[in-house]
Amino acid sequence: MKATVFLGKAVKMLAKRTDTIMVSFEDAIPKIQKAKRVVLTGTPTKILEKEPNLSEKIALKEKYKLNPAKPTVLAFGGSQGAKAINDTIIELAESKLNKSYQILLACGQKQYEVVEAELKEKGLNINSLDGIQIVPYIYELQEVMSASEVLVCRSGAMTIVEIANLGKPSILIPLPNVSHDHQQYNAEVLEKLGAAKIVKNNDLNANILHENIMQILNKDNLERMGEKARKVAIKNVEDNIYKEIKRLTSGGAKL
Repeated sequence: MKATVFLGKAVKMLAKRTDTIMVSFEDAIPKIQKAKRVVLTGTPTKILEKEPNLSEKIALKEKYKLNPAKPTVLAFGGSQGAKAINDTIIELAESKLNKSYQILLACGQKQYEVVEAELKEKGLNINSLDGIQIVPYIYELQEVMSASEVLVCRSGAMTIVEIANLGKPSILIPLPNVSHDHQQYNAEVLEKLGAAKIVKNNDLNANILHENIMQILNKDNLERMGEKARKVAIKNVEDNIYKEIKRLTSGGAKL
């Protein structure tokens, strides 16, 4: 069985009956009681064959009409977008607080026209904002994450794994009203290490986001938080899982 930080009903119900539970995060291990065997394997995800070098990062920023010389904050909310994040970036566009950094927002395919209309109501053109670029979707998301200095996003388990693999500081806005607040638990994996800042969905606004971004953009914080995020990353995930399956199927455990 596979488990992340928060244990779902299936994991809890089958914990006593299964031979091995494989977990994505060390924080999940104490939550699994009376299991025969719990193994930290990590979660399979797309891994960049190589991180973009400086010239490739510059090219990525230019592709999205960003200034390569300015720190970049990448904000995204999944393929559908995240209204709270979108609304906050709109508020930032209106207040023009982001003078010392630039923002790239992937607002979601279905939300692009909504964001465009809301900006228009404020007298702003989505194509000519000061230091903010807004697109519906980013197809090479991991590459752009790697080229950015700070990430602003939800805290689904796969997102946490990708942030850790890339070693990026982040501002996490857990999705509210999900089962047992599991995105909060995911976000705390990085926050407790000092690798991320958590902002509650209902607390998010332009001023709070700006203050957190400015704190992270301190050079020492950028490097320190990035290094701490990498501590959560687990290498050779597929090999770890394969070894457990092989152990089970070759008589290493009673089936």
